[in-house]
Amino acid sequence: MKNIIYILALIVLVSCKESTESKQIVKEIAPISDVVLENAVIYEANIRQYSVEGTFNAFTKDIPQLKELGVKIIWVMPIFPISETRRKATGGDFASLIKDPEARKKALGSYYAVSDFTKVNPEFGTKDDFRNLLKTAHDNGIYVILDWVPNHTGWDHTWLKTNSEFYTKNSKGEITDPLNPEGISVGWADVADLNYDSKGLRTAMIEDMLYWVKEENIDGFRCDVAGSVPTDFWQEAIPKLRASKDIFMLAEAWEPELMKDNLFEMAYGWDTHHKMNSIAQGKETVKDWDSRMNQIDEMYQEDDILMNFITNHDENSWNGSVKERMGGASEAMLALSYAAPGMPLIYSGQEYDLDKRLLYFEKDTIIRNKGKVWPLLEKLGALKTNYKAFNGGKKAASYLRLETSNNDAILAFEREKEDEKFIYIANLSAKPVTFKPTFSGEFKEALTGVKVILKNGEEVSFGSWEYHILVK
Repeated sequence: MKNIIYILALIVLVSCKESTESKQIVKEIAPISDVVLENAVIYEANIRQYSVEGTFNAFTKDIPQLKELGVKIIWVMPIFPISETRRKATGGDFASLIKDPEARKKALGSYYAVSDFTKVNPEFGTKDDFRNLLKTAHDNGIYVILDWVPNHTGWDHTWLKTNSEFYTKNSKGEITDPLNPEGISVGWADVADLNYDSKGLRTAMIEDMLYWVKEENIDGFRCDVAGSVPTDFWQEAIPKLRASKDIFMLAEAWEPELMKDNLFEMAYGWDTHHKMNSIAQGKETVKDWDSRMNQIDEMYQEDDILMNFITNHDENSWNGSVKERMGGASEAMLALSYAAPGMPLIYSGQEYDLDKRLLYFEKDTIIRNKGKVWPLLEKLGALKTNYKAFNGGKKAASYLRLETSNNDAILAFEREKEDEKFIYIANLSAKPVTFKPTFSGEFKEALTGVKVILKNGEEVSFGSWEYHILVK
């Protein structure tokens, strides 16, 4: 972090699911609970791109390290076989249109075009390899949730031949890809849209989900485009899943109704993320962050959890790397994703300073060299783990906006729980600013250990994107 200069202050700071395989016994881990969620960090594992090998085993080797970052939940992107029919390649074309056979082989398609919900993608390894991943995570006190795709299947799925009534059809009786409310394709031509008016589909989908919970002992699901699936399906499915085991449910959605009545514990903080991007790009200011915090209070119940992130697989591949989108604001926004109410996400490669857009339909590789981000994530993970004021679950720490003389540029807020509190204060602009706090106190900068004194009304100078986490 950049230097901090307090004008007229007393000190100057220097900142800072094929049972033919032998079945391994997966170690029992205490059921996931609300207590676990209070200080959890979630990690999104992109198995294909995580390593040169692109396998379960290569990722499994690094699971013990994730404890160093405070990770308590691993969300594994879809592990299922991918349909060959209408498989996509970079650029959006179908792989079948690629004339060069060697180039065609490189088109691996989208994880989300599933051909079988009860098998694993052989590119990643065997089901026993996945069981070993799960066992290793449990041995290290980490829970594993699967990325589930309930809205559609790939065009090779058996249901297309055996149960065409499971799918959405047009006026000609043809199965369609997902359509928008106006009946126009949303662009996902590699998948066939599922129709939840079919009771048979609902039964089959729940049976496949139960397989992974009951037979393979996974700890929950991240559900892709959960808001596009009828809420009454989730009201039917989730209680049946929970009757088998305590699980954690994450919705890739923003809709508040998905978190009511013990359905999903957590949803995406999409609009929070969009504010971070816009502020980093100079399109919005701290006042827009304040509006978003007020919106959360109005839209969601007090015990709803939102996932905070500065990147994920969609953002990285389609909208750009963290550096592309956030530039100099990247570190301040990363710290904010931990400091704000909710659960922070780490996406594969983020911990290794990933600075490129990963290919989506082909093999790519994350270079795993620890640079600036790993040690920062260690410190932020420790704060999230050890300070109640960082709690972001169903009994989250309070959030109090603190005023300064420059509320357009300076974001300052205090979070408190029981006898612990901290202040996040940052210049969320690309220009150096001076401001006067309207609060006082003697603090320690949590990331550097430096002593900080703030005095009400005394002018302070922050460099561009300078931020601090201050603890009593």
